[in-house]
Amino acid sequence: MTYCIGLKLNHGLVFMSDTRTSAGVDNFAVSKKMFTWEVPGERMITVMTAGNLATTQSMISLLEERSKAVEERDPSILQEKTMFQVARLVGATLREVIDDTTSDGQLKQAQFSASVIVGGQIKGGKPTVFLIYPQGNFIEITDDTPFFQIGETKYGKPILVRAYDPEMSFEDAIKLLLVSFDSTVKSNLSVGLPFDLQVYDADSFKTGASRRIDDTDPIYQAISQGWGDALKDAFLQLPAYKL
Repeated sequence: MTYCIGLKLNHGLVFMSDTRTSAGVDNFAVSKKMFTWEVPGERMITVMTAGNLATTQSMISLLEERSKAVEERDPSILQEKTMFQVARLVGATLREVIDDTTSDGQLKQAQFSASVIVGGQIKGGKPTVFLIYPQGNFIEITDDTPFFQIGETKYGKPILVRAYDPEMSFEDAIKLLLVSFDSTVKSNLSVGLPFDLQVYDADSFKTGASRRIDDTDPIYQAISQGWGDALKDAFLQLPAYKL
């Protein structure tokens, strides 16, 4: 399992993913789940993956291979003219990998399933984010649905729903995502540090600040401890239900 979030603000996008791919009593594995393609001044595209690792790695490898030599590779994530077309390409590539891997019915297909968040901006269009399903179809982010999650979503969603504001700064958005991720890490062993973080300033057409956050990061530790203490204080201040 994994946990990834793509969030849209009025002034840009924020992406965050964990890196855990397996978890057991004595076996923890880490793998990158966030990938970026950019042509400075023209486009910036970020893809995050969740699901079967062989499926997602094959999909990323195909997208990467087909973008190496633009004149020879078609279709290419660097050639699509809109983010909608990029989402269609990523969805088709995901479906291609699943179909090539699984020819023995729906049960086997479910074992190799995956989902994807793709976001960014291409010159002439607005920053946006898409959620792509294993079948290759997708939906686009809206004002009513300003963020997408994939993987282990249920533990980290409540704080996003309650605290999100489209006008919030990148710094506050990152704090919000860290609380969401911290809540998930404390509830599910299959999600874990380090986290990969990336921000994108609208109309910059280049990768913004990026960072890998591990368990020694002092800001993350302060947020984790502070959020736990704040929840305890808030609970104690609530009225008791008298019988």
